[in-house]
Amino acid sequence: MTPSPDSSLFLLGTSHQVANLNERESIALPSDSIDSFYRGLQELDGLKECLVLNTCNRTEIYGAAEDNLKIEVVSNYLAEFRDLDPEFMIQKTYRRAGPEVVRHLFEVASGIDSQMVGETEILGQLKKAYDDASERAFTGKVLNRLFQKSFQAAKWARTNTGISRGQVNLGNVLCELARRIFGQVGQCRVLVVGAGEVAEGALEAFKSRGSEAITVTGRTFDWCPLSRRKPDELAQKFDGFTLAYSKLHDSLHLFDVVLASTASAKALLTHKQVEVAMKKRPSKPLFVIDASVPRNVEEAASTVENVYLYNMDDVSAIANENLQSRLAEVERCRTALSKRALRLWEQMRAQPSLPS
Repeated sequence: MTPSPDSSLFLLGTSHQVANLNERESIALPSDSIDSFYRGLQELDGLKECLVLNTCNRTEIYGAAEDNLKIEVVSNYLAEFRDLDPEFMIQKTYRRAGPEVVRHLFEVASGIDSQMVGETEILGQLKKAYDDASERAFTGKVLNRLFQKSFQAAKWARTNTGISRGQVNLGNVLCELARRIFGQVGQCRVLVVGAGEVAEGALEAFKSRGSEAITVTGRTFDWCPLSRRKPDELAQKFDGFTLAYSKLHDSLHLFDVVLASTASAKALLTHKQVEVAMKKRPSKPLFVIDASVPRNVEEAASTVENVYLYNMDDVSAIANENLQSRLAEVERCRTALSKRALRLWEQMRAQPSLPS
């Protein structure tokens, strides 16, 4: 009997669409656990290919499997791995199969499923996740073709529609917020804690607006292994400075803008540490962006006077302020991508490349 293609390709995921920030934090995979998580996936009977996408706003598992592997098995494995109630997983995740996986991935790659609609960072994150899975030899004919086609679809969407019109790049949004607080972005002293793609994009935006006082710090084990960049390398790229991580808290008062974007599972800046820093700069505001999941800055730090603390949900809401004017383009893009996804799925069904 020929296996059903719809059960061969699947997706289990969570994002801002179904879970709030606290809930996403509980499901997200710590960076130092990716290796062991992949090993566990590989042991699931019937799973032929798999890819894990783990970003600040979404955790998704794409897989190609035999018919005997039910998606509940993958869901239960993730629940056990993160010590979560299986019922919680049912409520706070979505499941896709067959053509719906293709359509979903096309929308994710293009940025129209992002919390900041039309943002560009997700495509780079997808490519790194794909490279990582490929290097582990966890992808094959199905996922290789699916992801290559998704990259092409994303390029088409950005070239042929207006979905990225406006300040939907995270770095641009952060610069606009800094401008609202300080007036001139070029005069801001910027500190980045982290060396991943988010940090790099933010520094690129500040540098392009005249920021010269750029500093990078961090601890090696805090970086997501997918970033493949060290703090000193990032600082060098933007003609910036490096700060020993041990001096982070004592030097916090010297900076105007602080971006925390690491894979650390614990708070790097506490309410008390921020409070102490602000006593050294009582008349100057401090703009703190926590772009990490789990969060790197204690939420209570926002209660310190003159501190402006934003997490990814806050930034996304601001980035989408001009979304109304782009809705027609988003819908046009979604319709076109849906047609492309269906064509690809039909081609995949017609070829003996799906797992059996």
